[in-house]
This record gives sequence, structure tokens and C-alpha cells, in this order.
Amino acid sequence: MAATKITVVICQAQGRNPVKRQLEEDILTALIAEPGVDASLVPHLYDMSADHTGMLFLKSVPGPLVVLGWLYERATQWTLDRAGVRGHEGISLIRSERDEDEDLDDEETHAPRGIGTVDVPDRNIYCMDLRVRPNAADYIEEIRRIVGQNSVQTVDLMSFINGNPKADQLQRYLNPERQLEARKAFDSGAANTADKESLPEDTRRRWYPVIDYSRCTNCMECIDFCLFGVYGVDALDRILVEEQDNCKKGCPACSRVCPENAIIFPQHKTPAIAGADGEVGGIKIDLSKLFGGDDGTSALDMAVKERDQELILDGRNAVGMSVGIKQRDRDEMDQLMDELEALEF
Repeated sequence: MAATKITVVICQAQGRNPVKRQLEEDILTALIAEPGVDASLVPHLYDMSADHTGMLFLKSVPGPLVVLGWLYERATQWTLDRAGVRGHEGISLIRSERDEDEDLDDEETHAPRGIGTVDVPDRNIYCMDLRVRPNAADYIEEIRRIVGQNSVQTVDLMSFINGNPKADQLQRYLNPERQLEARKAFDSGAANTADKESLPEDTRRRWYPVIDYSRCTNCMECIDFCLFGVYGVDALDRILVEEQDNCKKGCPACSRVCPENAIIFPQHKTPAIAGADGEVGGIKIDLSKLFGGDDGTSALDMAVKERDQELILDGRNAVGMSVGIKQRDRDEMDQLMDELEALEF
């Protein structure tokens, strides 16, 4: 039987929160001694550019992959997919209570409506949210379970690292003990040149949409609504995020108008926009909007307001509802009333 081998990558939290740093360190320290595991540490997944060595390292990993980070699992999965780090969705038993409750409430399995991703290799990728559990032991136990389910030939990761950057630039990701030592020196202000060379290059905080292709139906409402040139289409006429740096920091307007909730902004404070699992479609009535709760602002109204604010900041004219709004047969309130009447009390 082939020896088990799996790569586990921890994507660090933004900033230097001591509690988060300690959890990362506890997990990585335990994994270093874990048989059948290659462990590494990279910067925050969402902040790494396509040519960052941490992202290139992720792209070079063969076989099953476990990625732990400080994002919802769905946000991690599709941020990886966007960078070309693809695989079949591996099922982790570490999930938020919200996700578990939704599974209990929804016993029927619905086939994905989206167009799906492309060029998926025959391997599993497991994504875990480090905010779900406060202790390292739970994650270590789950990784052991995953290792037991995945049997692949043991390989030398360096043999898969080719091209630019040079192999020695990625070597840092294969020495987790040195990574931790250098990070501690950096946090204490005592890092020397050797420590800095052992750490990944700096990243900056970023803001851009991530498309969940398991939900995206290629309706193109996002490209019609966004007036900042963020979206484009690929050679297959599939929607994609083409100019991510054109996106306006803090603005999630396109996510609000997406009819399938397929656009994720991983750093947004609203869970549904940040990638929390949620049901799309069906009778999901927001009674606060129906009866004037909160401020009565619909998602569409809010999206239009957010877009107009960014247009004005760019020195352009606000366009309101006149551009990029798909005409619907009935307004939102009529639809909500029809759905309410269809319910049996």
C-alpha cells in the first residue's frame, strides 16, 4: 500500500493578533511531528497576488491539499480556484454551527445550478475556517482523519517546483520550523537578515470579488451593474474577475445584485456576502423588509446607493437605477407578498 502523504497549508491571519498567532503556531508545531504530513505557512490567502511565492507554492502542490485560514470555507475554496488551485471539494467535519443547522433543516440535496469550474484535477481540497474552533487539537484530529482517507504516493514537493521564482525562493515553505522561528523573531522586533529571508514577501490588504462557479449561472448581471471595469469574460465567454484592482474598497454592490449569491467578498462583515453557506432560491422572505423593519432598504437599493457613492468619489455622475438594473416583471414587494400568501399558517 502506498504511503499516505498530504500537504497542509496554514494561511496566516492579517495583522499580529496574539490569539490567532498562537492557534496557528500550535497547529503547525503539532503538524511538524505528524507522520504523513507536509506542513507550511503562507500569508493571508486573500491578500496574496497571483505571482506571490506563497500562491505559487500552493499551485505547485500535487495531491490532496488541506488549507486552513481565517475565511469561510466557501470563500477559501473559490479564492483558491480563482488562482488556479483546484480540486474536488473535500468534506471536513469541522464546520460552523450555522452550517450544521442548515444541513439538518434541509434534508434534500439540490444539484448545483452554476456553470462550474474547469480543469479540475483528480484530487481533493479540504478548506477549514480557523474561527470555528478555539483549540488546535480539534484541527489536528480532523487532519489525521483526512490523512487516513487519502492514500497517495509519497513525493518530494521540491520536485514539482519549476520555473519562476527559483526553487530556493520556495524552499522557505518547506521548512516550517524555520518559518516559526523567523516569525517569532519578526514579531519581537529582533529579526535579522536571515530571518527576513525565511519569511514570505510582504502582502497588502486587498479588496476584490471572488466568483463561486458552483452558483454562478453566467447571467452577466454583475458585468452590467459594475461600472468600474472589474469584470470581463474568458475565451469560453464565462464571467471572470478581470481587473480586480479596479474594485472599490469596501463596496460589495455587485454581490447584492447577484441573483444566485455567487459573488463573495471574503472580508465583508455580512456573513452571506463573505462566503458563509446559505440557501439560494426558494421561499426565503425577509419580513423586516416586508413590514418596514430596520430602515426598509432593499438589497438592490443598497447596491445602487453604494455604486453611486463610488462613482461620485471617482468624479463621475451618479446613475441610480438607470444603468445595469435588469428589468423584472414585478417589483420586490409584489414578489414578497405573493410568496407570503403562498405560505400556509
